[in-house]
Amino acid sequence: MNRRKKKLLWIAPLAILGVVLFVYVGGELVMYLWNWLLPPLFAWRPITFWQALGILLLCRILFGGSGWRHSARSNFRHRMADRMADRMAERSKNMTPEEREHFLQRVRERWGCGPWASENKGQ
Repeated sequence: MNRRKKKLLWIAPLAILGVVLFVYVGGELVMYLWNWLLPPLFAWRPITFWQALGILLLCRILFGGSGWRHSARSNFRHRMADRMADRMAERSKNMTPEEREHFLQRVRERWGCGPWASENKGQ
């Protein structure tokens, strides 16, 4: 057996054990927090370990991700925002000061904003 296969033989069981441990700790934590907070506050019934796992799964489905990494969808939004910012910077760089002021005035009118305080100081 080569080194890579030997290494995989150790990593795979450890990864499975890690996932099982993570699920167990997560279920116990949700069950403990639920049973500690909600019955006294709202007179709700305590839950079991399996119900706590169901709540964890439901939250995962509804709210997505564990919060430790960005999803592809989130990365797409960031890339699009960066592209738009780059395009706006390029357009702004090519504008004369009069064109830039006219553009800002139209944006303010569209979004219902008045002139900035710094612009009123000169008057």
